[in-house]
Amino acid sequence: MIVHKNIRVKGNVQGVFYRASTVDVAKSLGLKGYVRNEPDGSVFIEAEGEEEIVKKLIEWARNGPPHARVDNLEIIDSLLSNFTSFEIRR
Repeated sequence: MIVHKNIRVKGNVQGVFYRASTVDVAKSLGLKGYVRNEPDGSVFIEAEGEEEIVKKLIEWARNGPPHARVDNLEIIDSLLSNFTSFEIRR
């Protein structure tokens, strides 16, 4: 089943290659969507794909890249947007 998840990542997640690493992981998993930095210091991810594959991205996001410190993830189900790629948005 194809799902769409909105994921907000809180902690020390900006300036540690979190977005670039998210793109690499998401593309390697075949997911579609985007990642962006938020003004409050969090990172926001929208990801679409097979439910089990999106869960793999979420598990990775709980730790992120080596220099990140993830304090909290907020995950919300959302409607499909039918993204065609996975990218960094500014």
